[in-house]
Amino acid sequence: MRTILTLFIVIVALGVGVAAIPAAGGGDDRDGLDVVATTPQAADFVRAVAGDRARVTQLVAANADPHGYEPRPSDAEALAGADLIVRSGADADGWLDPLVSSSGGEAPVLALADHVRLIDGSEDGDPPDPHWWQDPRNARLAVAAIGRELDRIEPAAAPAFATSARRYEHRLERLDRRIAACVGTVPAAERRIVTSHDALAYYGRRYGIEIVGTALPALTTGAQASAGAVADLVATIEAEGVRAVFPEAGAGAGLERAIAGQAGARLGAPLWTDTLAPPGSPAATYIGSLVANTRAIVAGLGGGRAGCRLRG
Repeated sequence: MRTILTLFIVIVALGVGVAAIPAAGGGDDRDGLDVVATTPQAADFVRAVAGDRARVTQLVAANADPHGYEPRPSDAEALAGADLIVRSGADADGWLDPLVSSSGGEAPVLALADHVRLIDGSEDGDPPDPHWWQDPRNARLAVAAIGRELDRIEPAAAPAFATSARRYEHRLERLDRRIAACVGTVPAAERRIVTSHDALAYYGRRYGIEIVGTALPALTTGAQASAGAVADLVATIEAEGVRAVFPEAGAGAGLERAIAGQAGARLGAPLWTDTLAPPGSPAATYIGSLVANTRAIVAGLGGGRAGCRLRG
């Protein structure tokens, strides 16, 4: 496997080297910046700040798992021609490092996780939780960091970037208040849920929701649940009076359905945790995903009887 990966990187590097040679008398005179973003959330933030002043290449497609992403040769080509690379960071896109090295590009890399407030690993030596975007306050910090970096790279457009960043930050601030009010309609003692994998710690901490357990005992979707772990989780759900188990959008819900059935809990609507929905869907944007998740959680905890009018 290591030999295959090494061969892939060598092929990509050679291909990018040839592609990077401009045609005689040519050159790229297009206006605007070329920005590469690793995840759908990072790409959405860049688009919100840069608008039509940047062409944004998103590496991980919508409805795809960034943890298990397999780079393509076209990714290295995009990185080689980028003016800026924006990554989620904190191990959400660890596959980027060898890809950047093999691309031969010299664009600065902005790791958004370096500019937000991370939750430390559960044990000493564990990496921090990479799902920082589930707290809109972190999203505001990330957007501000993107604005500063775009200002540095393209000073002439700095006023426009600043205006767009402030406008989007205000939307996030308003969204944060509305989510808090929506979740507040559920009694605090009933705000206990089980999710697919450990991806909602930031959301739970922000809005007073206890994540009692997860179907997959890990920060990524690559883990496997043992029969003993499932039995323990079912017992915990019964003991804690958890009302709903939520699968993850873009993945199968078989395990979560089985756990909910054994524990006598409801199966909630799928949640957008690691990715966003395909274009044209309500959850195709970062804001839309948080709106969809909040509606699903509140409805699931209320058995469909509770709900709130929530807009982005």
